[in-house]
Amino acid sequence: MTEKNLPTKYDHLSVEEGRYKWWLEGKYFEAKGEAEKQPYTIVIPPPNVTGKLHLGHAWDTTLQDILTRAKRMQGYDVLWLPGMDHAGIATQAKVEAKLREEGLSRYDLGREKFLEKAWEWKEEYASHIRAQWEKLGLGLDYSRERFTLDEGLSDAVKRVFVELYKKGLIYRGEYIINWDPATKTALSDIEVIYKDVQGAFYHMRYPLADGSGYIEVATTRPETMLGDTAIAVHPEDERYQHLIGKTAILPIIGREIPIIGDEYVDKEFGSGAVKITPAHDPNDFEIGNRHNLPRILVMNEDGTMNEKAGKYEGMDRFACRKKIVKDLQEQGVLIKIEEHMHSVGHSERSDAVVEPYLSTQWFVKMQPLADAAIALQEQEEKVSFVPERFEKTYLRWMENIRDWCISRQLWWGHRIPAWYHKETGEVYVDEKPPVDIENWEQDNDVLDTWFSSALWPFSTLGWPDVDATDFKRYYSTDVLVTGYDIIFFWVSRMIFQGLEFTGQRPFKDVLIHGLVRDAQGRKMSKSLGNGVDPMDVIAQYGADSLRYFLSTGSAPGQDLRFSMEKVESTWNFINKIWNASRFVLMNLGEMKHEDIDLTGEKSVADKWILTRLNETIENVTKNLDKYELGEVGRALYNFIWDDFCDWYIEMAKLPLYGEDEAAKHTTRSVLAYVLESTMKLLHPFMPFVTEEIWQHLPHEGESITVAKWPTVREDLADSKAAEEMHLLVEIIRSVRNIRAEVNTPLSKKIQMQIKAKDGEILASLQANSAYIERFCNPSDLTIATNIQAPEKAMTAVVTGAELFLPLEGLLNLDEEISRLEKELKKLDSEVERVEKKLGNEGFVKKAPAHVIEEERKKQQDYMEKREAVRARLAEIKK
Repeated sequence: MTEKNLPTKYDHLSVEEGRYKWWLEGKYFEAKGEAEKQPYTIVIPPPNVTGKLHLGHAWDTTLQDILTRAKRMQGYDVLWLPGMDHAGIATQAKVEAKLREEGLSRYDLGREKFLEKAWEWKEEYASHIRAQWEKLGLGLDYSRERFTLDEGLSDAVKRVFVELYKKGLIYRGEYIINWDPATKTALSDIEVIYKDVQGAFYHMRYPLADGSGYIEVATTRPETMLGDTAIAVHPEDERYQHLIGKTAILPIIGREIPIIGDEYVDKEFGSGAVKITPAHDPNDFEIGNRHNLPRILVMNEDGTMNEKAGKYEGMDRFACRKKIVKDLQEQGVLIKIEEHMHSVGHSERSDAVVEPYLSTQWFVKMQPLADAAIALQEQEEKVSFVPERFEKTYLRWMENIRDWCISRQLWWGHRIPAWYHKETGEVYVDEKPPVDIENWEQDNDVLDTWFSSALWPFSTLGWPDVDATDFKRYYSTDVLVTGYDIIFFWVSRMIFQGLEFTGQRPFKDVLIHGLVRDAQGRKMSKSLGNGVDPMDVIAQYGADSLRYFLSTGSAPGQDLRFSMEKVESTWNFINKIWNASRFVLMNLGEMKHEDIDLTGEKSVADKWILTRLNETIENVTKNLDKYELGEVGRALYNFIWDDFCDWYIEMAKLPLYGEDEAAKHTTRSVLAYVLESTMKLLHPFMPFVTEEIWQHLPHEGESITVAKWPTVREDLADSKAAEEMHLLVEIIRSVRNIRAEVNTPLSKKIQMQIKAKDGEILASLQANSAYIERFCNPSDLTIATNIQAPEKAMTAVVTGAELFLPLEGLLNLDEEISRLEKELKKLDSEVERVEKKLGNEGFVKKAPAHVIEEERKKQQDYMEKREAVRARLAEIKK
């Protein structure tokens, strides 16, 4: 292999071009179902088909790709299943907005034609998402791609709905929805735009029924008072405790309504008493449920007042407001009108003020499902949250769960499998329509998007066919990777649905990450203009740079601050890897994989780098299993940049440029083995550049994606060589530091004396003196155990030895004393720190034996260095 095999400069565009297609053609990402391999499954959190993927998606999917690539190399039968979510509310809003640009509404098209438009939208945006997955290099098994509205998943949704209904866990009931009186249709939350509007607080006195006085309330919507069914106060509010259980008279209408105690009421806000209108306010609706209050709807669908509004029947709601205010003033119960700027919901389509409106909806009865999910967490086969603290977040929500409203007034989604008899009103619920379909009308509503995505871990694998090959082999899944913001919406629902319908947890682990924020820690948003398109970052710095930054930039559960400078620094790291790889390839000649031989006589540098590689393999593998990807990144960075590039490659030049052919071959073998192993460890993080380099190295197999994961080789571990190398590095660094201090360049030869602590260290230094001569450039080098320190010399104390650099004419004794005193102070604090640690009973009891032993070695080392510095200071000061 020659230099031309790897271009002079790293160019991410050429490295990444065509590689993904090559991986897909090789079918390296497809789960093969090999019986001898242990399955490992992740199902992708399905992105919504509403637009481009953002940095949060890039982060989330990169973490999954790292886990699946590593497991594939470790010999698992990996299935990483891709798919997308129909995202009912969001997608329908996008499609309707597009239609509005053409002057159309969904009603102009009708349900079937509108759904055709929605499917066209889905196909267009699904292809955008796949193109972005490609750019990121995600190792997805496209042969199993799913969509939440595809036929198999629709079957699963129907089965779940029908079974829950038959068990009495799905029911129909009344609920407050967003209503657009202009178009007479329900709106989803996403279709409501909030605007600040100048309004007013109307303060009123409701007379107490026993004639003992009044209770004051305030409202921004006096027209709804016609539907009041209670007044609520906080049960601990001393001002009103004596009134709880009494009744008040509703002005104008004259109806008696109870005064109730409810903790929802804010004692500090307004008068501390609020009117309750369960049919026209979502919070009042919940209070009404808790206190069994009647629901009185006083408006028609077009925003006019109905017969329950008495004399105001037929009036527009805002005209009614004016008339009621006037009537209340005349009755003397309106005591104050206070101007008030507040946020009011408007219809995205008609701009009409949205009315909270009582409507009949479908619900899931949550308590039995939640109880089972809570009980699971007390078992050995529970869902493990990473970090653990998020289990409490999950359980807290489950323990306080309310019934789930699952119906949505949309057309895009899973239509509810319920039919109503045209004459009798009888309800028929089944997976298939009634035989005499002409006598029935299907429910117009669709199911909440989370209802279908809650089934994602098992519906994607072939359920409800419990004999489906993939379901039997790959369920339950191994890990779910997701953000902490959807633990309630999605994670919890997958757990209780998985338990209910498969009897198993849907995943063993949940790896939680945070949100991507800008460099200042602010949430990314259109209004701030601080959003970053991952595709722009990839175009500038490459997918590998972005992936490595995203995956190593924070700990599990933490938010990530995006920094283009850090992405650029990763790009520089890749450049370092590229240049090191070029050097290795230039020096391998025509070496093949079978030529790699690590049995020959090895130098101390060879033994050290192989030992460090073993340590890195162990560290990386252990921390990958713990999802500590930041720690993995640090271990790889330190090994590649410091150990391999800065030290080993430089030391390898001695035998490579020498005359000893056996030493050359061993060095080439070590270079090839270490670089190939390192590329494998780094591959899950940087798939493109590692595949490119690996293809140029002597290797076995077709692709690094399916190459064997490196394992620790005990026959290559040499702790003595590691200690010897540590000493050499300390000596070389100390000499470089001293040269820098006295402004003496490396090109200028200087005298060097090394006083070894004992005969063993002496022998080691003498055996490796070629490295000292190469990297310290001494005019003459003395290594002995009985050296008398020269009077005018710079000094350095290292582990097991002292260095003396007689720099006559360059040395300022006062400055040298000052430098050594600083060094002494530093060593004093290190000794104190380690003694404190070893004196801590808790640490000594809990820490593993090897950690305690390591601290004791440090203590001994620091104390020896401190004594040597003290002795040297005493000599100079004589």
